[in-house]
Amino acid sequence: MVKKSSLLYAGIIVVLLILLVLGRYLYGFFLLLSGVCFSLMIAGLFEPKLAFWSKKRSRKSAGIGYLILTIVFSVLFSICSPNQDVATKDNKTKTASSEIKKAENKKSETTAKKADKDKKEEKSKKADEDKKADEQKKDKASVAAGTTAAVGTKNNQSKSNNTNKQTTPTNQEAVTLVETVDGDTIKVNYKGKTETVRYLLVDTPEEKKPGTCVQPYAVSAYNKNKQLVNSGKLTLEFETNGDKYDKYGRLLAYVFVNGKSIQEELLKSGYARVAYIYNPPYKYLSKYESDENAAKSRHLNIWSDSGFVTDSGFNGCAKASAGTSTASSRSSSSTTRHSTSSGSSSSGSSNSSSSSATSAPASSGATEIFANCTELRKKYPNGVPKGHPAYQEKMDRDHDNYACER
Repeated sequence: MVKKSSLLYAGIIVVLLILLVLGRYLYGFFLLLSGVCFSLMIAGLFEPKLAFWSKKRSRKSAGIGYLILTIVFSVLFSICSPNQDVATKDNKTKTASSEIKKAENKKSETTAKKADKDKKEEKSKKADEDKKADEQKKDKASVAAGTTAAVGTKNNQSKSNNTNKQTTPTNQEAVTLVETVDGDTIKVNYKGKTETVRYLLVDTPEEKKPGTCVQPYAVSAYNKNKQLVNSGKLTLEFETNGDKYDKYGRLLAYVFVNGKSIQEELLKSGYARVAYIYNPPYKYLSKYESDENAAKSRHLNIWSDSGFVTDSGFNGCAKASAGTSTASSRSSSSTTRHSTSSGSSSSGSSNSSSSSATSAPASSGATEIFANCTELRKKYPNGVPKGHPAYQEKMDRDHDNYACER
């Protein structure tokens, strides 16, 4: 009997030790067993049979037995249940770790934002520096361009033309228009002096050449030239391989208005031909020939009449102007006829005297003296050619053998 009870107690102790070891994970089970044992203790007070370990099975043995089990399981529950302080400490540790992590995340976000802001500021600063550098370059370029333009203007214009502030290419000289003579000739103020300029390498139909009629397209060429030279700033460019003046004392030049070649415009429009190629090579000859061929292929103006343009000039007279160009000769003939018939009737003599008022000197060969062109034009509105009694060399300023022409 002793051996059996000893083994029973030993087994109970072993079971309790095992439960103690597992109690860290089963402390809730101990609480449940403690509650069951307490219930059985109460029930054992009324039902002694519940004391299965005792032969007598009395109320006393049942109550004491289940009370001991209740105490044991309660103690086991107390031992195995987690310590509140440790749990609180763990919670605090976890909370602190969470706060530290949040702080680190916030710090990293702040650092990232600051880095982005620094990058943006650096980028903006660099853009400002680049913009400033570009502005400085532009300012330097403007200053350099202004200096070059000032030097070019000073070298290429006379003191009388210094009021013109526009820049001029260094190989061109600025001039002021005085008068448009015809389709390929103008008068300009060049270095303080009035000069007649004959366009290099081009020829237009004649309008005012002494001894010739007004040719077709001459008036149109004159109007086109006048329109061009009055449309902007005039500059002259001289050829380096030829004479600057022709035998009539006229300047030979390439003429530009606002940088655009007037010779090219006349050729393109079909109002001029390429001519007077005396000392090649010429700077713009190939370009002029190309413009002439373009107008010729399109049959523009002078090229619209087959045979009108020749190697030596132009053929024919303009119908509308033929009577005007020969008016002087007709007037002279009329004067002769009136003079012959003056003895036949007094009325004829009266008509003769009135008709010969403007032409008598020409037929008589007497010299007429006028103080200036204004006075001469009152009698001869279109001027007079060389050989005319009223012709004076001082009034032929362009030396084209025609005085006081308009």
